[in-house]
Amino acid sequence: MKISAIDVTLFSYPTRRVSDSAGHSHPGAETDAQMALLTITSEDGDCGYAFAPAEVVRSHVVNAFFRKVLIGQNAFDRERLWQDLVHWQRGSAHQLTERALSAVEQAMWDLIGRKLKQPVHKLLGGYREKIPAYGSTMCGDELDGGLSTPDEYAQFAEKLVARGYKAIKLHTWMPPVSFAPSTAMDIKACAAVREAVGPDIALMLDGYHWYSRSEALTIGKALEKLNFAWFEEPMEEESMSSYAWLAENLSIDVLGPESLGGKHHSRADWVKAGACDILRAGANGVGGISATMKVASLAEAFGMDCEVHGNGAASLAVVGAIRNCRWYERGLLHPFLDYEQPPAYLNSLVDPMDSEGFVHLPTRPGLGEDINFSWIETHTLNRW
Repeated sequence: MKISAIDVTLFSYPTRRVSDSAGHSHPGAETDAQMALLTITSEDGDCGYAFAPAEVVRSHVVNAFFRKVLIGQNAFDRERLWQDLVHWQRGSAHQLTERALSAVEQAMWDLIGRKLKQPVHKLLGGYREKIPAYGSTMCGDELDGGLSTPDEYAQFAEKLVARGYKAIKLHTWMPPVSFAPSTAMDIKACAAVREAVGPDIALMLDGYHWYSRSEALTIGKALEKLNFAWFEEPMEEESMSSYAWLAENLSIDVLGPESLGGKHHSRADWVKAGACDILRAGANGVGGISATMKVASLAEAFGMDCEVHGNGAASLAVVGAIRNCRWYERGLLHPFLDYEQPPAYLNSLVDPMDSEGFVHLPTRPGLGEDINFSWIETHTLNRW
């Protein structure tokens, strides 16, 4: 199945998610956003697809790397092709980013799954058909009735439990929120949520990621008393030694690294250093599905869980294929937004959740996304 073409379609869609000056998502007035659809086509006309931000799959990246490495190659040689692209990252990582590598590799997996008429999670191993989800909140804000106070976090947590979630992860306040970062406010929000949902709901915290060691330790000790399941990214992840120190001084599980580059290689160093208790990798940001599967296998070899970062089709494919993952991250969620409404470029959600809090793995071939090609065609802005 030789690859004959690689194309990108840039299109617009309406959204009520807006980014603040630091890049964090919050609810806002409806506006038009842009998304890119990366398409890999084989000589026999089969196609594989992946969505990505336009800046991730720029025309230069497509021409200089994707087309150069993949055109004329057999898509079933996916591991070799992935390794060839990884090789091109040397000296070009600022262009061929981990996210760009993730996007094109997802499209290859989607192509293979569609060709074989199998969901990707089955091709990866097919460990499960459903997985419990945790509700992952947006970062805190200063919106009245939103996520501006500990009490509002607690009220929202009660709604999430009523919806069926058996676990909730808080993203607390970060700049440019006027009072952030604040260890005291983070602890108050966590305590309010625990009081609201009771002892049987698993809770996690994804903290402001530039806290000092002493600030992270203060929060972590409070989370121990509140019986939280894990503590995620309170410090700069470039400092592995800081996380080794934190994990040594806390009984709560430290999870990471989330945003650190280096794929499975850097995560092997974290395991060796004792810098985390649960490994972290995301199929959209660590180099793709293949890299995330390598991290999961690494974790399994050391008796560790690997919690997959982020929602979406690629992450769902991985959690459906591995044993050592307890949860699927569903979100980002906010009182003012309806996650159950799919974006205009999809006909349905890839991760619908039942009333018991389980997300069922898609049965459609490939990554399982029900793409609204008509919408994309009528709202196309550019192609390359």
